[in-house]
Amino acid sequence: MSSEQPTDEPAYDDRVYRSPMATVTGVVLLALLGWLCGDAVVRGSGNVPWIALAVVLCLAPVIVAFTVRPAVFANDDRLRVRNPFRIIELPWAAVDTVRARFSAEVLAEGATYQLWSVPVSLRERKKANRRQAGRLGSGGSRARTPEEEVRRAAADTTVNELRELQERCASRPGAQGPVKVSWSYEIIAPAVIGALILIVLLATG
Repeated sequence: MSSEQPTDEPAYDDRVYRSPMATVTGVVLLALLGWLCGDAVVRGSGNVPWIALAVVLCLAPVIVAFTVRPAVFANDDRLRVRNPFRIIELPWAAVDTVRARFSAEVLAEGATYQLWSVPVSLRERKKANRRQAGRLGSGGSRARTPEEEVRRAAADTTVNELRELQERCASRPGAQGPVKVSWSYEIIAPAVIGALILIVLLATG
């Protein structure tokens, strides 16, 4: 008597990678935009309130797109990259590699996609390299502690995690398929409409 074993394990919840600094910057910019334009709506006269509302409609989606929105979601089946104006879904089998040079990138099917939510800091990388060189120069043959192991550039750590996940999971049945790219019209449409309204108001004002 034999029992069939499952050929594939279920994918775990997504690991999410964001830039905390970009998120904080986005919240501050949105608050500043709301304060300035809100004051113009309340105190302005003539076309000023309408111009202020058009500025909000145009700029708020752009601020969100480049600060709060970018994120990378990774599980055992695929990598989903949410960039300012596009979403890229990459099954691990379609991914050639993930790398961090001057920016974090994923290469798949002959194309290169940037990971906006994983900024590369060359200054942070240089500091990590200097620390590592200092340890080697002072007898670095000893085993490193967990605290020392994590002292590397954050982008390089994230890229290493994603690369290891791709190498481990690319053969899974659920990780097969082509790359899919879709535009984020919920961000693009309001920004374009706001810009058009602003142009009309300024031209007729």
